[in-house]
Amino acid sequence: MAKSKYYVVWVGKQPGVYTTWAECQAQTNGYPQAKFKAFESEAEAKAAYAKGWKATFAAASKAQSAASGGGSKTAGSYGAGRTRSSQAGSEPEEVDYDSISVDVGCSGNPGIVEYKGVSTRTGEVIFFHEPIPKGTNNMGEFLAIVHALAYLKKKGSSMTVYSDSRTALSWVRNKAVASNLVRDASTEQIWTLVDRAVQWLKSNSYPNKVLKWETKKWGEIKADYGRK
Repeated sequence: MAKSKYYVVWVGKQPGVYTTWAECQAQTNGYPQAKFKAFESEAEAKAAYAKGWKATFAAASKAQSAASGGGSKTAGSYGAGRTRSSQAGSEPEEVDYDSISVDVGCSGNPGIVEYKGVSTRTGEVIFFHEPIPKGTNNMGEFLAIVHALAYLKKKGSSMTVYSDSRTALSWVRNKAVASNLVRDASTEQIWTLVDRAVQWLKSNSYPNKVLKWETKKWGEIKADYGRK
């Protein structure tokens, strides 16, 4: 029999302590910047609920940093997570409290492209790139991921990076971009950036996990431009 857990929802449709993951999902799915966490016992869950999410997450972040040897941290996250399996309805692992979420804003596809990376914990913008005259959504997502990895490498951080683009994630894994966007004067800027990013991936290693943001489970990614 699976071990029971208790789920605290501090920020959601109806905050409280719940006894099933399904109930927790019902309160947090699609809710902007929902704050929730699983606990092993009812007493622990009730104590955390009373303490509040800020104090609880701050304590968890300190404990995680101590366990990892006090490595450099440059940003944190709430409401993000990893799944144990890809099966629908599978319960996510504990929230990754240290991550950067990236997203792209496009006006047309192809069209004007801009991107940013934010702290998944606070939504604070960590980096951004001003509008590029012409490119595609996937190219922007790819650039954002590589930008995040390069930024974290400079900081000496092993923080996780989240993107909601499966295509861009596959390009990062393959260290190659498969785009049909023509190379001409109008696309020279984005192709120059993409070629540079591909070269960075081929020349650098990194410890960071680069994960898919599961929009259906967690709502819109924290860096979302809101242009859908």
